[in-house]
Amino acid sequence: MATLLVIPASALTFAPLSWVLGFVVGVFLYAGCVGLYAIAGVPVEVTDTELRAGRARIELDFVGGATAFTGADATSQRGPELDARAWLLLRGGVPGVVRVDIADPKDPTPYWLISTRNPDRLVSELIGAVASRA
Repeated sequence: MATLLVIPASALTFAPLSWVLGFVVGVFLYAGCVGLYAIAGVPVEVTDTELRAGRARIELDFVGGATAFTGADATSQRGPELDARAWLLLRGGVPGVVRVDIADPKDPTPYWLISTRNPDRLVSELIGAVASRA
């Protein structure tokens, strides 16, 4: 939403030359910002065999469980309740998080904490994929 301010900012910047030029440049800059935002997104994906979060991957055999958190609970998971050994994929402006417990006794990481806009959907997909492997 705040990215829309690029349009009037460009119009004011180019006002001494041309208002039309300023608005045209603003629209192109806005489209470029939205395009970069879409391209730069970090993928979180559940396949038949693994969970992928950014570049990290873990086989579903080692997923112990998943819990969705939103609002104050998500903030608490990111802060006071955070374990320093946890693997994190946190993104600013993304309100929800999913805590994925790791069931690998050889892995010192107790859980993954992943930011997502749809925590309940990620948990249901993950639990469904783990259940289908059992």
